[in-house]
Amino acid sequence: MTFSNPVYDANFPDPGVLKVGDTYYAYGTNDGARNVPLLTSKDLVRWSKPTEVLPELGGWVTPGHTWAPEVAQIADDRYVVYYTARSTTTNLQCVGAAVADNPRGPFVDESDTPLICEADEGGSIDASPFRDADGSLYLHWKNDGNHIGVPTHLYGQRLAKDGLSLLGERVRLLTNHAAWHGKVIEAPQLHRRKDGYYLLYSANAYDADAYAVGYARCDGPLGPCHDAGENPILASAKGAAGPGHCSMVVGPDGQDWLLYHAWPPDAIGSADPGRQMWLDRVEWSDGKPVVRGPTADPQPAPVQGR
Repeated sequence: MTFSNPVYDANFPDPGVLKVGDTYYAYGTNDGARNVPLLTSKDLVRWSKPTEVLPELGGWVTPGHTWAPEVAQIADDRYVVYYTARSTTTNLQCVGAAVADNPRGPFVDESDTPLICEADEGGSIDASPFRDADGSLYLHWKNDGNHIGVPTHLYGQRLAKDGLSLLGERVRLLTNHAAWHGKVIEAPQLHRRKDGYYLLYSANAYDADAYAVGYARCDGPLGPCHDAGENPILASAKGAAGPGHCSMVVGPDGQDWLLYHAWPPDAIGSADPGRQMWLDRVEWSDGKPVVRGPTADPQPAPVQGR
């Protein structure tokens, strides 16, 4: 079985992917009709039509700017979605949390305030949950510094067992510093392997072909983190402009795969078709992730038993 990118050819920015049982759940930025659209798949290649999982936003939210949701499974019957939305009080993008008993929702945010809102640093976006091998939960996110002309940082902090409050102090993991970063680093996602922790992130302007993906090696979920010298590891190529905001998952074949969004090269910044969802294999060489993409030509699908 082969497939060709994109695996979802309509607008689906900022995919955050959770696997439950044999089903993959991809949550995306608002699409005009849905606050948090959901796609599902058994094989990472064939995806369902979108449904809504967060029909009602939290009381702190001004609708219309719901971005970059990611979901953590807290228990068999408890899921928390971390989503970015516009705070009515601050008029900044902030992070909220909503709960459901099923990965398909509906998720409910009962709070009148956001979970994170760093108003003095431009707001807070792109929250990504992580569960370590000992069961402890963490949240990683970005301050929206480029919104107010200050540096952007990737932060991490411990989460309570219920996933709805933060423990201890936040830790700064990485700051935009490299030429390829431009003014922005964002979309952190922590991935654990036997040899350590890998913090994937995106950088540069999301609506430009300079947008790309890099990573840092971390000593633990709260760092310290060390930026990789070979970054970026995923950049614009044939058929895909500005690839980024990725989610690494284990495919049905037991291998690591990267889902991410990318623009058609001749339609950067356009809502039609917008940012499409792409899938490419991740290989590991000397402790370094190597993304085999963007790949526009047919390639073997992540079939079970390969």
